[in-house]
Amino acid sequence: MKEKDFWVLLSNDSRIRHFHARIGQQVLEFVVQLEIFIEGRWKPVVRYDTAHGFAHRDTFHGDGKIEKTPLFIGDYSSTLTFAELDLRTNWELYRDRFLKEVHKDD
Repeated sequence: MKEKDFWVLLSNDSRIRHFHARIGQQVLEFVVQLEIFIEGRWKPVVRYDTAHGFAHRDTFHGDGKIEKTPLFIGDYSSTLTFAELDLRTNWELYRDRFLKEVHKDD
């Protein structure tokens, strides 16, 4: 089994954390997570992963709530490709949404 783990810096306060494990071309598990640096630490904003035995998306909200959405895109490889593209394309929207939720009472 081969594992790959890396970060992609998007801005001074935003990054994507990427992990996947595979045998040959078959992805066995993955985590792709958008994180922002706020209040002195990195916090998750949107995470795609295969924890709990199925592919899903966790959307983190500024009030601490987490919304879990199952994904039915295809195999884990296809879902991983979708997740990477979504986060690289929409990271600013997700970041702005999270920050508005965190600062809504300011």
